[in-house]
Amino acid sequence: LRRLGKRLPESYERIAFEKDASRVGDYMNAEFIAPGHPLLDATVQLTLDKYGKQLQQGAVLVDENDPGNRPRLLLYLDHTITILDGSRTSSGEPSIASRRMQYVELDETDQFFDKEYAPYLDYRPLNPAKEPSAQDILNRSECAWIGGNVERLAIVHAVENIAPKHMKEVRQRRLEFLTKTETAVRDRLSKEIAYWKRRAVELQGDERRGKRNARLNSDQARRRAKDAKDRLDRRLEELEQAKNLSSQTPKALGAALVVPMGLLSKISGASAQSTVALRAIRDTQAIAARAREAVMDVERRLGYEPVDREFDRLGYDIESRADDGKLRFIEVKGRAEGATTITVTKNEVLTCLNKPDDYILAIVEFKKDGTDPAVYYVRNPFKREPDFHANSVNYDIAELLKSAEAPR
Repeated sequence: LRRLGKRLPESYERIAFEKDASRVGDYMNAEFIAPGHPLLDATVQLTLDKYGKQLQQGAVLVDENDPGNRPRLLLYLDHTITILDGSRTSSGEPSIASRRMQYVELDETDQFFDKEYAPYLDYRPLNPAKEPSAQDILNRSECAWIGGNVERLAIVHAVENIAPKHMKEVRQRRLEFLTKTETAVRDRLSKEIAYWKRRAVELQGDERRGKRNARLNSDQARRRAKDAKDRLDRRLEELEQAKNLSSQTPKALGAALVVPMGLLSKISGASAQSTVALRAIRDTQAIAARAREAVMDVERRLGYEPVDREFDRLGYDIESRADDGKLRFIEVKGRAEGATTITVTKNEVLTCLNKPDDYILAIVEFKKDGTDPAVYYVRNPFKREPDFHANSVNYDIAELLKSAEAPR
């Protein structure tokens, strides 16, 4: 806590992580815990101090939706953008404009796939009791490409591709905020300067006519106008300096080996049960591809420009751009007529909750008679986060369709 430069109370009567829950009935207000609160910052720092090295130790995760045989590496990167205005945090570090965890996946061809959200939420841990050990998997020829230069490759990729995007986003958002602030400051202090200049003229006229104001004279009014002008100049200079940002070199914090279900079954010796499961994954992927194409056709007819982002694993399947450049994010679920449930991953639910106004769940129903599939759009389909240990959640199609609408 001393390193963070913060002090905490000995205890808290109540805390809450949601604003609506900070007051319940006649109970006293709870301390609302959110990013930036000293208690949360201290907890995160202490957790990193105690367990941070385990990120570097790595982990093995299983992708149950990948029937292939090609493992890949998931790398965790920390990228910080600082403000070059001379300001410092309580611990003496440069002030931070944005700090973000970035995730990338690397395959055996040295090709990187950028992940906007935490992809590990859609994977599960290796089961050491029933599945091969991490060392057995690493000893496979499919993993022979994994070497010591992975961290360097990831940092080079982040410097060239991820950091500039982060910087552009932060700079644009910050410039918009600072421009609004500058306009407000200029408006308020300019009015104050004009007021005191006008009062100085009025008081000087009174003084010439022999009228005196015991509390204020023209010289004092002029000094107040000058003080306001000096404050305006200082504040505008501070705001100008606050526009200067510096992108720090990304740091690699850790990595995980992502093992496809197909490779895991191959190592274990594919049983009849696992063979059926892999066939079901492939069939589901084929239906999903048809469903995405159906939705993209609908989007084109509506005047949008859709792009298939399924394999980027962003928490949605299609990015659809309007004429004004605005994007909407569409998660597509294809099901045969009569199906009762759909399965949604944790990342898909979280993406919906993070982009509530721009997220659409598209349900594509394939008819038994072979006619054109029916496409339904559901807005704000998910209301709460999945449980902590859940990788995916099943939803009742009939309930979802109650709030569905025709694509528009």
